[in-house]
Amino acid sequence: MMSSVTLVGAGPGDPELLTLKAVRAIECADVVLIDDLVNPEILSFAPSTARVIQVGKRGGCASTPQEFIERLMIAEARAGHRVVRLKGGDPYMFGRGGEERASLRAHGIEVDVVPGISSGLAAPSSIGIPLTHRSWSQGVTFVTGHGKDEASEPEWKALAQSGLTLVIYMGVARVDAIQAGLLAGGAAADTPVAVVQSATRDNQRQLLTTLGQLPQALRDSGLGSPSIIVVGDVVRCADDWQTLIAPMRVSA
Repeated sequence: MMSSVTLVGAGPGDPELLTLKAVRAIECADVVLIDDLVNPEILSFAPSTARVIQVGKRGGCASTPQEFIERLMIAEARAGHRVVRLKGGDPYMFGRGGEERASLRAHGIEVDVVPGISSGLAAPSSIGIPLTHRSWSQGVTFVTGHGKDEASEPEWKALAQSGLTLVIYMGVARVDAIQAGLLAGGAAADTPVAVVQSATRDNQRQLLTTLGQLPQALRDSGLGSPSIIVVGDVVRCADDWQTLIAPMRVSA
């Protein structure tokens, strides 16, 4: 007997931002494979009989190998279990959902994907930043702070010249290189920047600064991962931009 796997986007953290389809999938799960960045409160929707397996991945920490996660999903589905792979944000936004779906389908397993609100959308909006604005930006680019290898590193110079809002995931550890690349590409040192940590959760904190001051301001703030970095003039729309930017400080 073979069941199915559902890749579920758990959103940025606030359980109220789950979709109805996500809640229904979790409620029907026999097995839940959960990432580190998922708010544990979301597990309250799972049946008491469901097995919860932690398969977290976090930069700089011990992580569950991707190959093991895929083998585990295949084994549980082949055992006839309804499997939910619960991911922070959206499964297809830096969540390896594409890799997992391909692997499952290659083994003949039915896969459903439930989109979720990505932190790249939720973090800016939580402090009043629109990603596009007729006066500031006609588009947005979502980019990881680091590639799989050196050959796949983002082209920061090209991104700087695009004139688009940049939403950077997993960029805290490489903020110096990101700043250097953007400045080298022609981005102005006074370009507004926002950093939002733990978006939509009770412990959310944020920093408003400029590109020229970003690395030092980030170190001084004490903000770390998981954080979203937003670069562009749309950051001028942030709540209290005028009062926070001078002197630059962190708000909660």
